[in-house]
Amino acid sequence: MQNRFLLLTERGRREILDSLPEDGDIYKLATYFQNFSDSTRIKILTCLSLSNMCVNDLSTILGINQTTISHQLKQLKDQNIVSYKRDGKILVYYLLNENVNDMMMYAINAF
Repeated sequence: MQNRFLLLTERGRREILDSLPEDGDIYKLATYFQNFSDSTRIKILTCLSLSNMCVNDLSTILGINQTTISHQLKQLKDQNIVSYKRDGKILVYYLLNENVNDMMMYAINAF
């Protein structure tokens, strides 16, 4: 049985196939967006978009235990979304890219 498109021309098919991201890029994109599938990570990202914070500050402001905050920050750090700087014994976390907040606001306003 021959595969036939109803609306798509051969030229359109080629343009679409040429425009598709490579599998590695698709994997990176899917992994990146998984960071926004967890409400705790979204809360952390929102806080960090407003101010650099340590784990204790995030825990206190969000009412979430420090172990959970630290675990989520590690995931965000592993994805190069947040980083930290040391201030004595305290690690101060911050967003690596302020476009993260813009993207979240865009998504909220899209609904």
